[in-house]
Amino acid sequence: MAEVLVFVDHADGAVRKPTLELLTLARRLGDPVAVAVGAGAAATAGVLTEHGAVKVLTHEAAEYADYLVVPKVDALQAAVVAVSPVAVLVPSSAEGKEVAARLALRVGSGVITDAVDVEAGEQGPVATQSVFAAGFTTKSRVSKGVAVITVKPNSAAVEAAAAAGTVKELAVSFSALATGTKVTARTPRESTGRPELTEAAVVVSGGRGVGGAESFAVIEALADSLGAAVGASRAAVDAGWYPHTAQVGQTGKSVSPQLYIASGISGAIQHRAGMQTSKTIVAINKDAEAPIFDLVDYGVVGDLFDVVPQLTDEIKTRKG
Repeated sequence: MAEVLVFVDHADGAVRKPTLELLTLARRLGDPVAVAVGAGAAATAGVLTEHGAVKVLTHEAAEYADYLVVPKVDALQAAVVAVSPVAVLVPSSAEGKEVAARLALRVGSGVITDAVDVEAGEQGPVATQSVFAAGFTTKSRVSKGVAVITVKPNSAAVEAAAAAGTVKELAVSFSALATGTKVTARTPRESTGRPELTEAAVVVSGGRGVGGAESFAVIEALADSLGAAVGASRAAVDAGWYPHTAQVGQTGKSVSPQLYIASGISGAIQHRAGMQTSKTIVAINKDAEAPIFDLVDYGVVGDLFDVVPQLTDEIKTRKG
């Protein structure tokens, strides 16, 4: 059976959920072969095996932490040469898309980014994308070389499937470009205890209607009752009410959770482009004519400061 490379996103051996989703999708195309690099790479093998990896290729070296992107591209290229896969699946993060693009250029292949589904086709893997601000759905395939595809988080349900999971050391020779951009310092991001925005199954976002930084406490309370991530519209971020790292939209982060709750957000095309592929969308807005209501599954016309606290209380009551 054909083999499919899955590039592993992990933090010191802790595998992130988007990688497990990729392993589920990879099984539609062939036998998943996971590629884990950096500190703790070997520790990922157990989880990867439980989720379908027939092989786990690992390589640990200081270069992965000390330099940007290129060492990872070197490793993935070495894996392509070693395995000759039918496809390479990469998490669709900012870094993941750069790694995928550089890899495709090196091996002479096409690249597809931000896929929301992947399936086998007669002429190779077929990727489904949501394009033009999620106004259209397209199906595409790479016509030259190995299909390199980045997939958005929350595009597939994680399904465990025990596999052989043979662990092998990947032979990697770093290129001259690998040490071109050095990381000189790191500042740990302050933890909120909430899920990562792009990976969260539930996202609660606030917009201009929230009215100020202090009022985001209402949004946070609802998010915490649901175990959700907190997002914000560009208007709220530009006003300084919430950090830029929480911006959802075309110039912010793209999310595709199971549930997206928009409070006080009008629904400008810029924002819709970043959340329109969410599975279920709920909007709360006192303007019945707000564009956001054109795409929601459920809409509440009302003042968010009346509606959201009631919703939070009801959720807490039902959770006991």
